[in-house]
Formats: sequence, C-alpha cells, structure tokens
Amino acid sequence: MGIIPPALLFSSCLLLLRVALSSPPENPIKCSAENSGCTITNSYGAFPDRSVCRVAHVAYPTTEDEIIAIVANGTAAMRKMKVATRYSHSIPKLACPGDGHGDGLLISTLYLNEVLSVDAAAQTMTVESGVTLKQLIEEAAKAGLALPYSPYWWGLTVGGMLSTGAHGSSLRGRGSGVHDYVVGMRIVSPGSAKEGYAKVRTLNETDEDLKAAKVSLGVLGVISQVTFKLQPMFMRSIVYDQMDDYDLGDRATVFGNLHEFADMTWYPSQRKVLYRKDDRVPTTATGDGLNDFIGFRAQPSLLLGTIRTAEEIQEAKGDAEGKCIDAKLTTSFLHVAGYGLTNNGLLFTGYPIVGYQNHLQASGSCLNCGDDALVTACPWDPRVKGEFFFQTTFAIPLRKLKEFIQDVQQLVALEPKSMCGTELYDGLLMRYVKASTAYLGEQEDALDIDITYYRAKDPLVPRLYEDILEEIEQMGLFKYQGLPHWGKNRNLAFVGAIGKYNKAAEFLKVKERYDPLGLFSNDWTDQVLGLKGNVTIVKGGCALEGLCICSEDVHCAPNKGYFCQPGKIYKDARVCTRINSTQHN
Repeated sequence: MGIIPPALLFSSCLLLLRVALSSPPENPIKCSAENSGCTITNSYGAFPDRSVCRVAHVAYPTTEDEIIAIVANGTAAMRKMKVATRYSHSIPKLACPGDGHGDGLLISTLYLNEVLSVDAAAQTMTVESGVTLKQLIEEAAKAGLALPYSPYWWGLTVGGMLSTGAHGSSLRGRGSGVHDYVVGMRIVSPGSAKEGYAKVRTLNETDEDLKAAKVSLGVLGVISQVTFKLQPMFMRSIVYDQMDDYDLGDRATVFGNLHEFADMTWYPSQRKVLYRKDDRVPTTATGDGLNDFIGFRAQPSLLLGTIRTAEEIQEAKGDAEGKCIDAKLTTSFLHVAGYGLTNNGLLFTGYPIVGYQNHLQASGSCLNCGDDALVTACPWDPRVKGEFFFQTTFAIPLRKLKEFIQDVQQLVALEPKSMCGTELYDGLLMRYVKASTAYLGEQEDALDIDITYYRAKDPLVPRLYEDILEEIEQMGLFKYQGLPHWGKNRNLAFVGAIGKYNKAAEFLKVKERYDPLGLFSNDWTDQVLGLKGNVTIVKGGCALEGLCICSEDVHCAPNKGYFCQPGKIYKDARVCTRINSTQHN
C-alpha cells in the first residue's frame, strides 16, 4: 500500500482530518448481465500487463455445500475456475481463470464470511475463507484471543492471505507468516465422476499436504474453512526511533532478534532509517493505544487528484528536486503525527504507544462504509484520480542482507535523489520473516523489502530514475536470490522463482493429486510454477512496466532517451537508462 505524499503545503493539514466514513471499495467483479459476461481486476484497477480478464460466469456461494455443487458442475463441464476475494488485493493475475478470454468461472468468497467456532480453552478459531483480517482480529478479541502476527492492512481475506503467503514482521515463535498459524483446513477440489466431480479434503497438522495448502497460489481448489491456533490477548509497546542509515547493514541483520515485532522503514535518499521497537508488555500495563495508519485512512478525492497531478507534473518535467522536497515534507509530517498511532484512540502525545494487540496490529479505516458519493475514498481506489503505483517486494536472506544494503547505498551515493520517489510512499518497508514449513513459504530467515513507487498511466512512459529502481529490483531478485512476494511484484520478479524453493517438487505433486486437470490453474500460475510458457512478455517498451528485462533498446523508450544499459553496481543487470544522444552515439 502507498502513503499520501503531501505534494502541496496545505495537504499536511488536510491529512490530519480523520474521515470516519468513505466510499466502500467496489466489488472487483463486474458483469454485463446477472452473474454472467464478467470481468475481474484487482483493487488497483490494473494487472501488471494491463490486460482485461474476461469471465463467463461468477458464483457467490454462501456455504460449503454450495461450493461443492459449484466445483462439481465446473469439473463435469471441464471449466477453468478461480477464486476471487472481497477486495482483490493481489497485484498479479491470481484470480483470472484460464487464459482470461471469457470462458472461465469465478467463485467469489464475498459471502463466505462467517466465524464458525471459537474454542477459548484450546485457543483455536475456525472461519470461512472470505473472513477479512479485520473480522478475524475483532472476533478473536471478543474471546480474549489474538492472532500474534499479521499483515498491517485490514482488507485481506483469510483465503487471500494463505494463497499469497501474507505476513507481518517477526522472527519469534512460528514466525510472522499468517499461514504458519494454520492448524486445520478444508479445501474443495475437483473430484472424479465416482466422487461426484468434487472432493472435500480435510487437513490438520499431521497431514503433510497442509504444507502445500498453507501457501497455495489458489491452485489446489477452493479453501472453505481454516482453523487458526491463536494466543491469549496481550499488550504491546511501540516506540519509533529515527537514525542515520550509515550502519544499517549491520543493524538490520540483528535488529529482528532484539524486538518481537521489529520492522524498519528506510529512506535511502535522506540517509535515514525508522526503527520500530515493538514488544509485548504485561497486560497490567497502562495504555489504550490505537493504530490508524495515515496511508490507510479515507482521503478527500479532490486532494487525492491534486496530489497525483502534482507528481505527474514532476515526472514530466524531470523534477527530482521537487520530489525530494515533498518526500521530506511527507516523512516530517508522518513523524510529527506519530504515523497514525494514538495514545488514547484520539491523540498522539508521545512514545511509547501501549495498547492491546487487536488495536495495534493492523488498520484500514478507509474500508469503513458510508459515503457512496466518492467524496472520500481509499487512496488507491481506481474510481478516483489517486495513487497508481508499482510494488516490488522480495525477501533477502539475513545472511546476505548486509551486502545487499551496502550495494543499494553505493548505488544511491551515485544518484542521491534517485529514491526520493519511493519516500513519497513512505520509503522501503522492511519486515522480518522466518523460515516456514510451507512448501512455497520462506526458505530461511529473511528480511522482506517492500518498495512502492510511481506508475504512469501510459505504459510506454518511463519514470524518473527508471534505471536505479530496476537495478535494485534485479539485484535483490537475482544477485541476492530474493524470494518474490506471491501477491505483489511485476512479472520479471517471478523469472526462475520456483527454482528457489527446495520443496517445489513436493508442492507440484500435491497440485497434481488435487487437481490433475489443472482446472484451478491459470496461465499465470502455470508460468510462475514453471509448467508452461514464460512469465515475461517481450515487446516494445516491455521493460518500463517490468514485463521483461530489457535486452534491446526498443524494450525501453529510445524515443524518449531511455536505452538498455548495464547496471551501475550490479553489472549483470539490464536497465532502462536515460542518456542523451551524444552519450548513446
């Protein structure tokens, strides 16, 4: 997710407004007739390749029995099927059935949103797969329980989190991946004719198949129910500490072991790092802290349009200095405002912020419904002119982290203004992830680095410092063998990715048993799993949007002065660099 950059001086004041209600996000599925002739996109309004995913029909089951009937009918008809979530926050084309040309079936979990049981004594909770993170947190709290680690955004569903390996930040316990707190699951997958064309598979911790199902990319069938192992409710204490980044390489490798919920936000062009010192405290502690992160609040649509226009002008003019000035305004404002944290639910009066886990672990108040006129909206809502961005996210093994950070620092030293654009979106968010038992989960303890940055509406328009961000992307993914986040990233992040997973073969065996006809696979999952085709799309301008790694100038924008060149630090990188005609000749 992005953050609202205060591109104009008055916007900092407007950002202080707490807009309680906003236009609720649209259903990502739109149909020309009742549940037929449909399209699906993600919550940002565009897949990485900007293609339109067309679907013949959509089904909205409300019970597991209805899921079984839908899957059975789809299997008997040999139809490609995919599951869609309430808000469709995955950037890649996970939810597009088959080739997306209009013959597939979508199965939406919109109404699979019930909490089925809570066992306070056993500290477990069973929910349907369409339950949102917000619901999960709130219902657990009513029973005095807590999910110990989670993503920071409320709007994800249980099925979506498990399909993509969503996580928070921690190296403690089982780690920060939500999937590693799953102790039971029910999946409806295709069956044989004798099985009625659908089969319900019930998995628990003794089943090896759960290691495949916990991070599945949605290729095993429809997740019907999930059982989580929770913990007794606890309190946390949060302090943000901003420091220079000169020793970040050394600090980052050990910081995750110093605090249970440690994370870092890096502002490379400002040479600053925000360290989150975040730990459990006894429940006898005093505090009523609340997390209402500013980037996840509803914002006036007029303000969103003004800010986006300002950034478009800066890009068109090559105004790096303007971006750097706005970035400093952004980070200064966030610092003064406590990043959306409050001591009592209303005001930020200083650190530490002490409060209960369910009040601090995640936020997303722009999801609060009420304003249908689009006067206010989530910042990235495609119905208004607002944020439109890329997210490059990969996990670097801790044993390689220092060298990666030093390479980035060396690159930024060559182009000091090059990362100001990322700082407009609150810099590089860095979260700790622990080695997972999931076949497609983390392979070893690592730091997940989330980079959000400007995306042009025209796919053939390059952006400021195109080459620097491309070099960092390729450096992290290929030089340091970073693992891509399954629910984010541009196409190139998945080149050769499946080969980085030690248990990939075991995962594919489970996939073959559960869905031998590949009805729940689509072109994108076949490509990233190494089963068919190539995830890259080679054509003119393809490198600008990460559809390919450039090998020829035409893959960049030679007519605008951007040519395919080696990286400045990582010489194996191939990036779109802006050079004048004299240099090129």
